[in-house]
Amino acid sequence: MSWIVSTFITVEGLDGAGKRTLVDGLRRQWEADSVRVTTIAFPRYGESVHADLAAEALRGEHGDVTDSAYAMALLFALDRREAAPALRELIAGHDVVIADRYVASNAAYTSARLAEESVSGAVAATEWVRTLEFERFGLPVPDWQLFLGVPVEVAAQRAVSRAEHDASRDRDRYERDAALQERVDEAYRGLAAAQWVSPWRVLSGDPEPGLAADLLA
Repeated sequence: MSWIVSTFITVEGLDGAGKRTLVDGLRRQWEADSVRVTTIAFPRYGESVHADLAAEALRGEHGDVTDSAYAMALLFALDRREAAPALRELIAGHDVVIADRYVASNAAYTSARLAEESVSGAVAATEWVRTLEFERFGLPVPDWQLFLGVPVEVAAQRAVSRAEHDASRDRDRYERDAALQERVDEAYRGLAAAQWVSPWRVLSGDPEPGLAADLLA
């Protein structure tokens, strides 16, 4: 399959939307066709001090850090900046690289938090994330951004069930905030409709025949 031009794909959605399931499914399909594929997940908990600080803050540590949407976004952005050299190597060495969450997560969550204050604040946050991560930090731009647009209540139920069966995946402050999750879903749909930064595809969450082939067409 050497004819394939390296493709960088990101998978976005609420917690419980099924991102990991989709990433694993696409990987298996491409591996079966001898496509050189690898995956990466953000935030890189356990690998990045910035990601770990953000996780700790979302569980009540580090004072009032979570009070600032921009402070939290900066921690997540710095995690990706640290990973950028390794990510570029992965893209250069594989036909396909799939990221479970990427820059759009920062844009969606930050704008959703600021949407409570004003529409203009939410729009400004989205542009701030784009400028910071893609321009200043020089992160690779995805060829495709896939949004798993499952109903918010379905994603929430899955997240609760997951936490009940796996203590390592307990829900943090963002995941427990139902109103925030509603706004994040709206923010994601707005980004997809605007084809923010690069092409988007909205998925229902159910298996879509031919998706793997379509993404490399």
